[in-house]
Amino acid sequence: MFSEKIQIGLKKQLNRELESSQLYLSMASWVECKHESLEGISNFLYDHSDEERKHMLKLIRYINKRGGYADAFMEKTIIENVSYNSLKELFQKLFEHEKIISEEINSLVELSLQERDYFTYNFLQWYVEEQIEEEALTKMILSKIKLVEKDKAGLYLFDRDIKNFHLNRE
Repeated sequence: MFSEKIQIGLKKQLNRELESSQLYLSMASWVECKHESLEGISNFLYDHSDEERKHMLKLIRYINKRGGYADAFMEKTIIENVSYNSLKELFQKLFEHEKIISEEINSLVELSLQERDYFTYNFLQWYVEEQIEEEALTKMILSKIKLVEKDKAGLYLFDRDIKNFHLNRE
């Protein structure tokens, strides 16, 4: 069995992962609705929604494996009537969200060290690596969107590139 503090922290994180999944899902839907020709970007966001859900499941299984019970699920969503003025704004918000998730993961790592729970510390290293990748990827996409945002041909090529990038990651 592991400490109540660790369990509460991990349960909060699994809710953040669920929230992230919903955020990516709402963003994908917005892109698909407002920019239906940008299939690469919307598919990228839909797939990231699934990835965030898998992050949540990984936490649930870890909590249960350690003798806890992952019973805390998000009661209300922060995703309400989401709309963006541009793809740049969407990816800026996404980048800010990923930075918040990184801060939360760092807090959990710190808590695991304070509680001397080295099993959880070790488990969380996967999330640390994942957040490094998520922040870098989101920042790179945001930079490219800023570069081509008003150029229709550039946006088309970027959409094609993100589609190919995504296919190569699978």
